[in-house]
Amino acid sequence: MEREKALELLRKYNKERLIIFFLCCGMGLLSSCGQQKEGQQKEMNVLLIVGGHGFDEGPFYAMMDKLPGITYEVAEHPDAYQYLKPGKIEGYDAVLLYDMPSEIPEDAKKDFVAMLEKGTGLVVLHHAFCSYDFWPEYTNIVGGRYHHFPWQKDGEEQPPSTYKHDLVLNVKVMDSKHPVTKRISDFQIVDEAYGGTEILESVHPLLATDEPASAPLVGWTNHYANAKVVTLTLGHDKQAWENPVFSQLLSQAISWVGDSVNGK
Repeated sequence: MEREKALELLRKYNKERLIIFFLCCGMGLLSSCGQQKEGQQKEMNVLLIVGGHGFDEGPFYAMMDKLPGITYEVAEHPDAYQYLKPGKIEGYDAVLLYDMPSEIPEDAKKDFVAMLEKGTGLVVLHHAFCSYDFWPEYTNIVGGRYHHFPWQKDGEEQPPSTYKHDLVLNVKVMDSKHPVTKRISDFQIVDEAYGGTEILESVHPLLATDEPASAPLVGWTNHYANAKVVTLTLGHDKQAWENPVFSQLLSQAISWVGDSVNGK
């Protein structure tokens, strides 16, 4: 009889604990109740493609390692194109380009476009804007082009694009409500600037500068097929990478484009 009483008390005690547990979950008092907190950044798995242009790897990867909510895998050319193939690319929420090849194989072009049609987000960083001189569709994907050769605009020949290192850029935020630039005010950054570039009128401006050696826009969004695209022409070396505003921009750009995967 005493044993039965003890078991009954134990069952009652456990039942009360269970009720309290669910009440706490409903009130949001227990973080272990599972759901992602409001405002918490979704974990992003990023494919980082490099190659075709050298950079100071130590400081760059140190910056990447500190980006909140982001894990990444590095793929280097020429093997990087294998990661874009169906069955492989689905493992990533976003692709970050920090490469600068001048040419791309035909099958890689198809895989690249197919990736965007599936909705995989794309961030184009600094010298990646200067890639693929002989692939016109890349202009439509990234929202513009750095021209290594003379080019035509409105029937008139334009000189090649230019670059200049170690400039103090005053950067103005053009859209403070956009997810990529939220909580970011106008800022200064020491960086390389690209001038005389082509930027499509269809892009959505995010960042601008009044530096004469630079194109007016240094950051924008674009949409291609079912994918979100962000192009940031900033980010040449550790002077930029160690700027907290730059790393915040990159983190928010990755998070925004990554939400386009599978229609999210």
